[in-house]
Amino acid sequence: MKKILSLLLATGMVIGMQQTQAQNTSRTAQKAVQKQAKKTPLAKSESTATDEDDKEPDTSTSSSTEFNCELGNKLTIYQNASDANHIALRWKHRLHRMSRVETSTGANRFENRKLGLIWIGIPTKSILLDGKKGQQLANECRSAQQMAPQTQDMPKG
Repeated sequence: MKKILSLLLATGMVIGMQQTQAQNTSRTAQKAVQKQAKKTPLAKSESTATDEDDKEPDTSTSSSTEFNCELGNKLTIYQNASDANHIALRWKHRLHRMSRVETSTGANRFENRKLGLIWIGIPTKSILLDGKKGQQLANECRSAQQMAPQTQDMPKG
């Protein structure tokens, strides 16, 4: 009886050691994969987007639109008629190059992925977001044209 108990105990210890070794091997493999992922260079499209976001926008031939936002915030958008895929956004005395991102809703969305800035414009207002922190930077932004009273033709009755 003692021999059987000893044998069962020894077998349990061996199985436990094998499981521990398997877990350690699995963890080591996971760490190796994570380390390799960190060393892997960025994909070409990602590095291109970062390089593009770094470029200083040329606003010499652009038209500008000033926006007044809630809480007294102001910003300026510079658009070039020959390039509908980019705008320059002046926010807090800095000029940022923003690239168009397609949307399913038809809203104008521009991003600077390196800084995490997101500009979303709809016909009635716009908003500036910090995508990295997940917060609003400027809300209820309206141009002079958007603030002008909208007159609609009312049917005469």
